[in-house]
Amino acid sequence: AALQGNLDKKLFGQHLVSKVVVKAVRGFLNNTNAKKPLALSLHGWTGTGKNFVSKIVAESIYKKGLQSKYVHQFVATLHFPHAHSINLYKDQLQSWIRGNVSICPRSLFIFDEMDKMHAGLIDSIKPFLDYYELLDGVSYRQAIFIFLSNAGAEKITEVALDFWRNGRAREDIQLTDIQNALSVSVFNNKNSGFWHSTLIDRNLIDYFIPFLPLEYKHVKMCVRVEVESRGYTVDEDIVSRIADEMTYFPREERIYSDKGCKTVDAKLDYYYDF
Repeated sequence: AALQGNLDKKLFGQHLVSKVVVKAVRGFLNNTNAKKPLALSLHGWTGTGKNFVSKIVAESIYKKGLQSKYVHQFVATLHFPHAHSINLYKDQLQSWIRGNVSICPRSLFIFDEMDKMHAGLIDSIKPFLDYYELLDGVSYRQAIFIFLSNAGAEKITEVALDFWRNGRAREDIQLTDIQNALSVSVFNNKNSGFWHSTLIDRNLIDYFIPFLPLEYKHVKMCVRVEVESRGYTVDEDIVSRIADEMTYFPREERIYSDKGCKTVDAKLDYYYDF
């Protein structure tokens, strides 16, 4: 209930995300006989809510949220920076996951910047995501893996634009309109950590979840919520000015914010005397 409530209240313009994430997480947590870990792959442009959703998922499961010792975050450019060390990273990653799931079967692993991860590295965790009852005496079936990536964002935008140009509502976009094309796009993207990955090839990712690009009205929603969270009265003039300062694409139509809600926080500091 908390997961649903937080997504409804704080996530804007992402009807597919709210629907799929809640169903997937709730169903998995209530399944006492899961055959494999839950694996979610979140895709979309920067600022559309991928990190925000992984944070909300963590907070809905663990008392300390992202600060819980059972939640493990990996950032590609920070934890796996060097291509020549990929074999070392594979060993370290396997060891880290094995050790932590041994301590807590209901561990959460978040992999950020999958589009910047070296191809082949993520395949080292394939055994942990597969349909094994036990691996060296350890069961991984209660663990959750979340992958965040910008890869596939172009394909998502393509679908959203097609709906817009055909006069169809954004909310009419269904997961089936995007998911297969998204997984193929990510699999064939040489600049993605999922490039020709066995995780996709073996269908070990349960859901590819598209984050739609945010429109002007969604940026204004982000501004309002941020102002309210700081305890200040919303000034609609300032809300509009901040939204107007954002840059939008495609160049002709100017429908989608190219940074999503990413820079809202910094812009508020300029307009409000906090």
